Amino acid sequence: MDSTSVKVKGKATGVTATAHPSGDKRFKVLDVTMKRHRYQQDALIEILHKAQELFGYLEDDLLLYVAHSLKLPQSKVYGVATFYHLFSLKPKGVHTCVVCTGTACYVKGAQTLLATVEKFANIHAGETTPDNQLSLTTARCIGACGIAPAVVFDGKVASQVTPEAACDRIKDWIS
Repeated sequence: MDSTSVKVKGKATGVTATAHPSGDKRFKVLDVTMKRHRYQQDALIEILHKAQELFGYLEDDLLLYVAHSLKLPQSKVYGVATFYHLFSLKPKGVHTCVVCTGTACYVKGAQTLLATVEKFANIHAGETTPDNQLSLTTARCIGACGIAPAVVFDGKVASQVTPEAACDRIKDWIS
């Protein structure tokens, strides 16, 4: 951390944590979470979940802050953040479209559906539109095999989605 860092002493554990120089209050909430876990390194996943909940995604500065606070190598924190697909290192769009690519959905045309949506939105799976309106992702299986191909639009599962229906659904979300 830089020289503007401020040391804060944890009362319960005697562990020293570094306050973030930006003064962003979300870091204080994250500090409370780390303190509740007594700055234990094995609480890394729970702490990263809280960090993502607070900030929306795990940017490099945030990962560095967590690593420093928990006295972990940056590579360890980054490795955990990139291993689990629920963590995001980039901001997500206002809207989300998740195409299931499980076996049943694949057999029923998920690949064509995905390719059509990628072309329509001008992004690839795993990306967000430049205006941050749409994030397009895939899932190995969402457990809705009976309604394949399934797509999750803003958290709501849609059944037997055609490529055209998917594009109709997202057309108002993208510029």
